[in-house]
Amino acid sequence: SGVGALALAYEQLKTKLQIKGYFDKSLKKKLPLYPKTIYVITSNTGAAIEDMKKILEARYPLASMILLPTLVQGENAKEHIVQNIKIADSLASNDLDNSILIVGRGGGSIEDLWAFNEEIVSDAIHEANVPIISAVGHENDFVISDFVADVRASTPSNAIEISTPNINDLRQYADSLVNDFNHKFKMNLVQKEQTLLHMKSSFEQQSFEKRFE
Repeated sequence: SGVGALALAYEQLKTKLQIKGYFDKSLKKKLPLYPKTIYVITSNTGAAIEDMKKILEARYPLASMILLPTLVQGENAKEHIVQNIKIADSLASNDLDNSILIVGRGGGSIEDLWAFNEEIVSDAIHEANVPIISAVGHENDFVISDFVADVRASTPSNAIEISTPNINDLRQYADSLVNDFNHKFKMNLVQKEQTLLHMKSSFEQQSFEKRFE
């Protein structure tokens, strides 16, 4: 049925890219802690992008999402994915420390996901300067782009979750900083007040009046 041929091609490319060093963990780029811009390469009509929008809005609305509508299956999908990876990488070139690129799509058959098993897609991911998350299919789906990318996400929604902090956690952290600062500030004032009172008492004890008496 052709599945055996696809499996063979998959293993052959995986071995080839591993030998070329595409899977080297030491070359993986770290994701920024607080991303400002998230470039998303996926279809603009699938459920995946709508889920990603909702999660980003609820989780970390401080980041901007820029969608590059992309063919993610079919004959021309691999060229379109490569083209948009290069465009996004160029757009992010001035702010690499605060940008992330997510490449992915929702679930499907092995044929549907095959564009992410193409060598030219792996080349584009490997050569990009911006950190890339591969988020293809469901948790049990593994494609070549997962191994080449800097980070693999189990789903497109998971890509948002692992690439952004939770703003509610940040709010709690900010509150704790304020409380800690106020406590230390008050304690510092009390200590200074005690020091001044001690200096005043000492000065009074050493005054001419006291000495004269």
